[in-house]
Amino acid sequence: MTDQRENTPAADSTPELSEHELNDQMLFRAAKRQAIEDSGVSAYPVGVDRTHTLAQVRHSHEHLEAGEETDDVVTVAGRVMHVRNTGKLCFATLHEGDGTRLQVMISKANVGEEALAAWKTQVDLGDFVAVTGRVISSRRGELSVMADSWRMASKALRPLPTLHKELSEETRVRQRYLDLIVRPRAREVVLTRSLITHTVRRVLEDRGYIEIETPILQLIHGGAAARPFKTHLNAFDQDMTLRIATELYLKRAVVGGIERVYELGRVFRNEGVDSTHSPEFTTLEAYEAYADQFVMAERIKEIIQACASALGVEGIDTDRGRIELFSEWKWVSVYPGLSEAVGQEISPDTPAETLRGIAQERDISVDRAWDAEKLVVELFGEIVEPSLIQPTFVYDYPPSAQPLARQHREKPGLIEAWDLIIGGMERGTAFSELIDPVIQRQRLTEQSSKSAAGDVEAMQLDEDFLRALEYGAPPMGGLGLGLDRLIMLFTDLGIRETILFPLMKPE
Repeated sequence: MTDQRENTPAADSTPELSEHELNDQMLFRAAKRQAIEDSGVSAYPVGVDRTHTLAQVRHSHEHLEAGEETDDVVTVAGRVMHVRNTGKLCFATLHEGDGTRLQVMISKANVGEEALAAWKTQVDLGDFVAVTGRVISSRRGELSVMADSWRMASKALRPLPTLHKELSEETRVRQRYLDLIVRPRAREVVLTRSLITHTVRRVLEDRGYIEIETPILQLIHGGAAARPFKTHLNAFDQDMTLRIATELYLKRAVVGGIERVYELGRVFRNEGVDSTHSPEFTTLEAYEAYADQFVMAERIKEIIQACASALGVEGIDTDRGRIELFSEWKWVSVYPGLSEAVGQEISPDTPAETLRGIAQERDISVDRAWDAEKLVVELFGEIVEPSLIQPTFVYDYPPSAQPLARQHREKPGLIEAWDLIIGGMERGTAFSELIDPVIQRQRLTEQSSKSAAGDVEAMQLDEDFLRALEYGAPPMGGLGLGLDRLIMLFTDLGIRETILFPLMKPE
């Protein structure tokens, strides 16, 4: 008995098809579909009585020696990824969602001449088929199902690309379903994201956190400095926005007595699109009563290290060196860190003009309307952050950087907040949260004035949020973690590759 190696592609597999060639192949496949339907058999049956997954067959029969046969009869199903039709014996490799592959063999002696002929004329690469037969090991030791019967489970009308040809990044992102079919790495990223998401939830729930859901449609956008998406609710004849953060509603929950609360959810910001930014992305926000920025630093460290352990890694190799996740995580203060980087003393009293001069010397674009605090944050982000490869908490920010953080308990003119930088990129942030409703009103009033003056990223005054604080909020710490950026860290991919279906320009 001859065998079939797994790397033999189907005959209609092509690297690039012209529009004419694609149309011809689709017409050819559509004719096959119609022939199946005309024979009284559905090309798209409602269900298939599958008895075993391909993985189950492999697991339960991995002991078979080359040439060994069993009486075990199974019905398996999967997508045809390789096929070779030769005389009285045909071979195909089926594929299922977890990446498992299994060979099936269609023999005239077992299925009969009519069924063999139907296989040869009806089955193409990409079709789903169901096969019933005995589990055997071929002479070459390939675990297989020797068919007694087969049926079409779903006829594919479009040909798949050649399996050994790389899809372009544009195709991978725009047609993710195709990417998942032909590229194992794409499926690995999905599984990695799922594992990381599960681990984040497990760590927080083990710490007593409760997951809730907060509104996506909001009357007033707040919780971050970002441009919102705007929409209109016809039922209320009311302009609305999509949320830019989950913060303000989570804090309302803490006011109400849910002392440890979090949400993993999508947020939406009407801003630029590049390798690290997407208009819609997933964040974790978590709030804990009676905690502060240092407690939340331990929480995020625990989350990231737990994700590393779940993935079986202790560090991450990059082109800029190895990131050690289980070594000591550093703390760098904003003003001293910037001073060291530029070679001159920078303090909260440094004039804006001096800072603009530093920006000009280094060819960093800044807005003339920015004040000294905004300029310090921008300069630190451009000059210092890219050099922070190992996990580093950047702290002691000026107040305007985070209007929802509380004033520093020891250092006037600063706030209690940090950003976590790993691999030269911000991965998360946290505050000792501002709970004084009087100061919070002042901060949000300032933001609202900026918004009215045309600052599209400034927050608006949320009277209901302030009312909640006026009922009394416990001291609390809060953290935000960009889930997509966490996955980028572990996969070394851009944000479009880590989001399964990212937003794309229309074709």
